Amino acid sequence: MIYEIFVVEDKKDFINVISSKFKEDKDFVFRSITSLELTDHLLDVPSLILIDEDNVNGNALDLCKAIRNNEDNSITPIMVISSNQTNEHEKELLKHEIEYYIKKPIDETSIYYLIKNIVKLLHRNRGISPLTKLPGNLPIQSEMKKRLLRKQEFAVLYFDLDNFKAYNDTYGFLGGDEIIKQTAKIITKNVNADDNNHNFVGHIGGDDFVALVANSNYETMCQNIILEFDTKILNYFSEEDQERGYLEVPNRKGIIEEFPLVSISIGVVEVSKSRFSNILEIGEVGAQVKHLAKVTPGSAYAINRRKPN
Repeated sequence: MIYEIFVVEDKKDFINVISSKFKEDKDFVFRSITSLELTDHLLDVPSLILIDEDNVNGNALDLCKAIRNNEDNSITPIMVISSNQTNEHEKELLKHEIEYYIKKPIDETSIYYLIKNIVKLLHRNRGISPLTKLPGNLPIQSEMKKRLLRKQEFAVLYFDLDNFKAYNDTYGFLGGDEIIKQTAKIITKNVNADDNNHNFVGHIGGDDFVALVANSNYETMCQNIILEFDTKILNYFSEEDQERGYLEVPNRKGIIEEFPLVSISIGVVEVSKSRFSNILEIGEVGAQVKHLAKVTPGSAYAINRRKPN
C-alpha cells in the first residue's frame, strides 16, 4: 500500500530533506504543496500532513484549522515543524488537535522513524480487519475516492464467496474464519504479483473483498485467483464431501438440502476517466456484475466494460 504524505511549504526545502531519507521506502510518497494549494488538495486524503511553519505564508494555526474542518481529514494526523521555541506557541497548536509539534533543529533519523511509526499505526487502527489484517471500509472508500478525484483509470474487483453460509452451518464459524483468511491470502498474493505498487486490497467484511488494480492485467489476475482458490478450498472439506461434490445441510424443517462446495465469484468494473462521478455509482455497477458471476455455477468472474454515453 502507498502512504501519501503532504509537505506543506511555499519553497521546496524540507521535502528534499525528508524524501532523501525515504528513498529506499517505496511505500512512502511525498508531495510538496503550498499553503495556498492545501485546501484544494485535501480531497486526496493523505496519510499524514506535515507543515513547515517557517516556510509557509500566513498563520500555521489557520492551516491546521482548515485541515480539521475538512470532513475527510478529521483524523488525518498533522505534524508541525517550527523554529519557534516558545511553549505557549506549541500549546496553542496542540490545543487545536495537532498531534505533533517538532522544534528545530530536527534530527533527520528521528523524524524518519516518527513518520513511519505514525503512519503505520494509523493505518492499523483506521478500519483494519482484525481477522485478515486488510484495510476495511473507511480506507477502501478513501482509496477509491482518491483515484476518482485524480481521474485515474483502474479496475475494481469485487469478491464474494458462494455457499459460504452452508459451510459455516456444517463446519462451524472457526472453520469459516480459516477460509476467510485463506481467501485474503490468495487475493493479496495474486494482486501483488502484478508488481504494481498502487494496487490495493481491502476486506469489506464477512466473505466480501475488494481490489483496486491497474486496468491492463486484471483478467489474468481473476483467472489465477480462481485457479488457486478452487485448488486450496478442497483442503477445508472432508474426503466424503469432496468425493460427493456437495454439502448435505438440514434446513429448519429437518429436510436435507444439497449445496455445492464453496466457490468464489468476482465482479469487475472498469473505471474510466469520466465514467463515474462517485464511489456509490461504482458500487451499484459492481453489485450488478458480481451477481452475473454468482449465477454461473462454480467459481467465475464477470466484467463490466460499458463506456459512458
